[in-house]
Amino acid sequence: MSEPEEDVRDRLQRMRGRTKDLEKAAEQATDPAERRRLRDEAHRLESRSVQVSGMASGDIYPME
Repeated sequence: MSEPEEDVRDRLQRMRGRTKDLEKAAEQATDPAERRRLRDEAHRLESRSVQVSGMASGDIYPME
């Protein structure tokens, strides 16, 4: 069963907001390891949101 369109939009909006928060935190981090961890997490979340968006739009080919 697929999610209703509004739920998907809300989920994507939350994911994108979290990605921006992580990027901002990475910019402010003083520890290089923490900065890298935050950037990696932001990148994974951004990739996931692109994939979810593509699936919601009916694209059958996942983003690589």
